[in-house]
Amino acid sequence: MGKAARRAAAFLSIAVAFACSSQAKVSAGETLFRQRCAVCHLAGGAGAQGPGLAGVVGRKAGTGGRFGYSKALRSSGLVWDAALLDRFLSAPGKLVPGTTMVVAVPDAVERREVITFLSTLRAEAPNSPASASKDTSAWTPAAPGLRTGQAAMGDFHGDGPGVRRRITVADLPAPFATASARNSPGVVPQPAGKKLIAPPGFSVALFAKDLVNPRLLRVAPNGDLFVAESSSGRLRLLRAADGAEAPQLVEIFAKDLDQPFGIAFYPPGADPQWLYVAENNAVVRFPYRNGDRAARGPREVVVAKLSREGGGHWTRDLVFSRDGKRMFVSVGSASNVAERMAKRTVAEAQAFEKTAALGAGWDSEDHRADVLAFEADGKHPEIFATGLRNCVGLAVHPATGDLWCSTNERDGMGDDLVPDYLTRVRQGAFYGWPWYWLGDHEDPRLAGERPDLKGKVTVPDVLVQSHSASLQMTFYDGKMFPAEYRGDAFAAFHGSWNRAKRTGYKVVRVLQRDGVPTGEYEDFLVGFVADAETVWGRPVGVAVAHDGALFVSEDGNGTIWRVSAR
Repeated sequence: MGKAARRAAAFLSIAVAFACSSQAKVSAGETLFRQRCAVCHLAGGAGAQGPGLAGVVGRKAGTGGRFGYSKALRSSGLVWDAALLDRFLSAPGKLVPGTTMVVAVPDAVERREVITFLSTLRAEAPNSPASASKDTSAWTPAAPGLRTGQAAMGDFHGDGPGVRRRITVADLPAPFATASARNSPGVVPQPAGKKLIAPPGFSVALFAKDLVNPRLLRVAPNGDLFVAESSSGRLRLLRAADGAEAPQLVEIFAKDLDQPFGIAFYPPGADPQWLYVAENNAVVRFPYRNGDRAARGPREVVVAKLSREGGGHWTRDLVFSRDGKRMFVSVGSASNVAERMAKRTVAEAQAFEKTAALGAGWDSEDHRADVLAFEADGKHPEIFATGLRNCVGLAVHPATGDLWCSTNERDGMGDDLVPDYLTRVRQGAFYGWPWYWLGDHEDPRLAGERPDLKGKVTVPDVLVQSHSASLQMTFYDGKMFPAEYRGDAFAAFHGSWNRAKRTGYKVVRVLQRDGVPTGEYEDFLVGFVADAETVWGRPVGVAVAHDGALFVSEDGNGTIWRVSAR
């Protein structure tokens, strides 16, 4: 072989090796994407819990599809290239303070592999999902009254203060009766003339604005309002006198937290000594006394690791039992329907449950899709209940002491499956995920895997419109609202993306009778939807103010609202 031929062969060898190396990186990146990112993002198409990422390299940040991008991302002016994506994925909130993208990829090699895979995805021609509504007519509040059956499903057009719904399992369609829609809204500033509407006798006022991704709210015994700004890793404190419609003091109470969400004061009562915070995969606490404007000491780790891995459904709430003896922490699943969980025989699964709990998951779902219980110091951990796909909000009923959970159910089975729900959480109960939904209804995507669990699924108390994304909940224990509100729950619906005609984007009242849910819920605060394509607010947090008003946070435009009784 001559010199030229040897040189050509060497060049070809290098080129083949490079191509193989590049293809290996693409393959590795695709695997990581499916394992770590696909719970929120689609590789192609528009809409999901996160935006579709086809064509993201070369795209302006905050554009692409009709996804509800955060205000921070929309105004960042960034254009994604490989280097910028690497910086963003290493610490999203550092590059774009206020982004709702909170899950980092800390490993540099994994970042490069994921970005290599994303670079191969080509942007699709812009078009709206065929199933998405094109109705842009003006919304007017629906007349009050009870809706049952199919009329209880509906969409935002049927919302209005006093509209009451009762959804039962018998009302639901079969799986895949409609296509699985991808219909995320655009988030816009509050349009002129659009306002929030509460029932007659109530007033709604803007309490705070320009917050950074305000999520869960909790009110301290002295009346200070604490806000989890999750994407920025901090807790903000807002202080206002009773009756005030704006805070007189705004402070950063703590920072450098890992995706904080749940907040609780301990011990229960008027004189707490600690402020607890649920991070993405841990529980920490700060020494605290009523009136503290900043953490008076360093954080103390109470639970170092809640589950095998963080990410996925990352919002963790925590509450204490009324006597303070138990700390409950909610941990959402890592996936939609356990796509990453290895298959096991019934005998293998039952053997695992002997050291875990009935219906417990394993692998990436180990200690997830459940509520965990601890003592206040983090000792004596146990799985309290399982099969709760994403229990975002926890609350303890002030009269009965029952633990309640606000749960986001699975996606991909059609517009009206599977309803989200609010329910009392019973110790040792299994609520179905991922194998069953609402009793003995088997998920067809996992058919035949766990026949032994049939008949062992606890049906939740209050079913709500599918894909509403119910987040924080709280019980009304104030004295400002009419007496019939005491003991009822309020829940914030963040709003749908997996539904052709959107629903949610409101706050509802969950009716009780002597501490027992009636199965009905009622629209309380509506008006966040601008039209069929856009919304101007996505409710997250609800909390009862010291004076009995109701605070509501929304993370679309970073505001908090105050609802008072006139």
